[in-house]
Amino acid sequence: MTFWGRSAGESREPYHEPCPDYGPLPDSRTSLRSRVLFATPEMADFVKTGGLGEVAGALPRALRRDFDVRVLIPGYRQVRAAHPDIPVVARLDGFAQVPPCDLGLIETADGLRIYVLLNSELFERDGTPYGDAGGDFADNDLRFARLGLAAAELALGADPEWAADLLHLNDWQAALAPAYLAWRGLRVPSVLTIHNLAYQGLFPQGNLARLGVPDGAFQMNGVEFYGQLSFLKAGIYYASHVTTVSETYAREIQTPDMGCGLDGLLRTRAAQGRLAGILNGIDESWDPRTDPHLATRFEADDWKGKRANAEAVRQHFGLAVTRGPLFAIVSRLVHQKGIDLSIQAAETIVAEGGQMVVIGQGEGRFESALRGLARRHPDSVGVHVGFAESEARRMFAGSDFLLMPSRFEPCGLAQMYAQRFGSLPIVRRTGGLADTVEDGVTGFTFADGQEAGFLGAVRRALDTFGQKRRLNAMRRNAMARDFGWDGAAANYAALYTRAFGNNAVQRWRVA
Repeated sequence: MTFWGRSAGESREPYHEPCPDYGPLPDSRTSLRSRVLFATPEMADFVKTGGLGEVAGALPRALRRDFDVRVLIPGYRQVRAAHPDIPVVARLDGFAQVPPCDLGLIETADGLRIYVLLNSELFERDGTPYGDAGGDFADNDLRFARLGLAAAELALGADPEWAADLLHLNDWQAALAPAYLAWRGLRVPSVLTIHNLAYQGLFPQGNLARLGVPDGAFQMNGVEFYGQLSFLKAGIYYASHVTTVSETYAREIQTPDMGCGLDGLLRTRAAQGRLAGILNGIDESWDPRTDPHLATRFEADDWKGKRANAEAVRQHFGLAVTRGPLFAIVSRLVHQKGIDLSIQAAETIVAEGGQMVVIGQGEGRFESALRGLARRHPDSVGVHVGFAESEARRMFAGSDFLLMPSRFEPCGLAQMYAQRFGSLPIVRRTGGLADTVEDGVTGFTFADGQEAGFLGAVRRALDTFGQKRRLNAMRRNAMARDFGWDGAAANYAALYTRAFGNNAVQRWRVA
């Protein structure tokens, strides 16, 4: 399929207007179920680096009740290992210097259909989806322009058996899709979800030509961001609607402090009624009554079962046997997550008879500092640099409190996991943490990102641990919270309907 319908070297004037809501196009047909393409750079079924992978594994499945949903992902080494023989349904031509690729189609055991971009040179590499020990891959602009371009092509009939009515694009890696369509003068309903505004996909202006970005699009009303090309800004500007992953974060990113230089554009989109916060959810596997990873399964009021998990965690980390409180950190070890604040609070926790266990990886300075804590307090502090999901789940189940003093947190999932397992989160009131943790009811919150505020919340948790009736009431409250995907799926369904411009599905294809 040739994207422009002409050679890549021919000029094309860019279309600059952000896409409005859509009514029927001249060749529209109606259908009972709209076709939604969920384009994402990672998916928990195969590879994940954080919350986006979890969302991509769960949200499309929750939406299948109301929509014909398919997922689009790059064909990373992990995907090819799980599916060595992927049927090819289409050949996608190159554009500018964006390489061609084959488009494969696989199906999961539960029937979710997934398009896979097949180009071994682009995607089959060691490391994460984005880089290796040496840093980000130098050609990430080409790699993820290929993802966005493929999403656009799947709305234009690249697969003769299925064409997307709406594109749901996730983070900067998929954000060029609505721009590519707009530069062709086409309007396809699209939703861009920002999972973390801090990651914007910034590349030099000199990369415009190799990505097929028209020169005229490099302006404030387009893709230009302080002299660079921003994939994320392109998506925010050209998409029909923009969402982010909690209501509080949607408000925060409209401020200079947290808008990462895009707050003005985001305020404009909000004023247009095109910016919304939709809280992420967690799937049904996060249930202490059924989770096979736990040392002992349990439910609310079965505190003996919870203690059995705490004992297993202590034994795993080689900690002393105690009835004192157990604090957990399950996190990337980076400044955003407030790891320095947790390290500073550790001495107080240990002095008060508490223990702390940590699993995660990230910045070397924090990894070293945590290892140092474990050496100084071998009976009270345990650290595992790395990640293992089974171990993390047992830590949620066994801990009394989760330390999560993030400086900003678009949504966060760990605080939801913790509450479901009866571990009370200690969090800053920001983003999704503010939307999911109720101070003194299901956890403890503090207002600023300073040590004093966090330490005050830790001390309140320590005091509550000594009040068993109150502690158990808070545990029950936390475990009763419903963080399932049904609410988010309903909100996205309403947004999709609005993006279509009426209550019928608008099916159209370009000949």
